[in-house]
Amino acid sequence: MPTISMFFGIVIRMYFDDHNPPHFHAIYAGNKALYTFDGELLEGSMPPKQHKLIAAWAAIHQEELEANWELASNEDTVFKIDPLR
Repeated sequence: MPTISMFFGIVIRMYFDDHNPPHFHAIYAGNKALYTFDGELLEGSMPPKQHKLIAAWAAIHQEELEANWELASNEDTVFKIDPLR
């Protein structure tokens, strides 16, 4: 699963052959969660501070996430997205 961003110990990944609805995977210190591109938690759990960071990052990069989902759906290579700083 390609890593598309990393920030503050959080790893963001997107699968090539994943299922709908469009989403990304976030991993932090043993916690795993799926998020929509507008930052809504779909599945899993994340500590509150990291959840807020992930939701903010998703809101900032929603268009890039959508573009990556389109690439992944067509089995193309996804691109890296800038981390939070």
